Amino acid sequence: MTTIPDAAAVPEQSAAIAEDAEVWTEPPSEEPPAEVQPAAQTDPADDAGVEVGSPVHRDAAAFGRFARTGGWTFALLVARSVRPGGAPSPDDTSAKVSAKEFARLAGCSAERVMRFWRAWDRAADDGVVPVFEALAPGVDIELPDADVWLGYYTSRSSGDSPRGQAITAAAEAEGIRPTKALEVAENPTALRAAILADPSTAEAARHALLDRMESDPELGQSMAKDIARTGELTKTVAAQSRATAAVDYVKDVIDSGEMTTPSGERVPAPPSVVAEAQQHLTLIEGLDDEDEAAYAADAQKSVRSLIAESVENDPQLRAHERRVRFQNRVRKAAKAFEELTLDDAADLYEEELLEQLETLQRAVADCITELRATATATGPTATTPQPAPEPDDED
Repeated sequence: MTTIPDAAAVPEQSAAIAEDAEVWTEPPSEEPPAEVQPAAQTDPADDAGVEVGSPVHRDAAAFGRFARTGGWTFALLVARSVRPGGAPSPDDTSAKVSAKEFARLAGCSAERVMRFWRAWDRAADDGVVPVFEALAPGVDIELPDADVWLGYYTSRSSGDSPRGQAITAAAEAEGIRPTKALEVAENPTALRAAILADPSTAEAARHALLDRMESDPELGQSMAKDIARTGELTKTVAAQSRATAAVDYVKDVIDSGEMTTPSGERVPAPPSVVAEAQQHLTLIEGLDDEDEAAYAADAQKSVRSLIAESVENDPQLRAHERRVRFQNRVRKAAKAFEELTLDDAADLYEEELLEQLETLQRAVADCITELRATATATGPTATTPQPAPEPDDED
């Protein structure tokens, strides 16, 4: 049975209990009580024989101090007696010892001593406790409450590494004890088992991976490769991408108040089209995920039909749409011919190919003649706005 000595005891005796510090600072089920409660059911007459300074009295006093301060009690023993880093400077008259020597006197490992030292160091940086230089061996000070201790101490050596510090910071941001996150990080096989067996754990892991991929492009690339190598996942991703694109198409009409015509032009959408798009979106948002894809495709098809009908019913817009479509096709054909090379014309010659080019040449000549005749009959037309690039699926 471990006993808690009086804090006024010599450092060597006090440090001997450091080996059992984790038993007191991290109980299995509950935190140390905030303060010592009086034994209400004890007859006051039973305490009449306890003398001040007796072993029982010292034990009770030490227990009360630990109940109020938790691990800070042990951290103080280390902080006021340990000087890490080798020999003291000539000006150091504190009689402090190295962590290795303190550990030898306490009968524990130097790493365990340094975990308490580093916890005190972090708390001193935050102004929670005094700095080491203000402490002297054997001198007690007022300590913080026990519940504050858990925010600075980790019983795992991995918590002091850069990786452990990152995990600790993330755990604190999520409002959980760092020791829990460090334990999971040290046992990825257990994490895998929990993900495989428990849907809620898998869902939490999915959200965590998505959040991490925002700042970790390499993880995103790895996930994309893994999905691409899995046939069923590839099909699922492709289907979901189409569904997402369809929903975004409908949302765009609602959010921007504009519609994209078949030629790719962006024009104001009639109120009837916006209202229809809103009805479809409301229906989609009320569906389960497995039903979304089919309804999203239907919604996109329906909104596209309404847009085409609106273009056809507006004479000015219909004429503009025809002009843009025609210009896009001419530009596409011109670009195709500009990219042709005749360096090896002898190898390219075929009678059938030559006949097709001659037919095309006549069609181009007829088109030029028709356009010039129309321009002469109607006079100069208004400046035509630059058309948008033709969609890839345009005939």
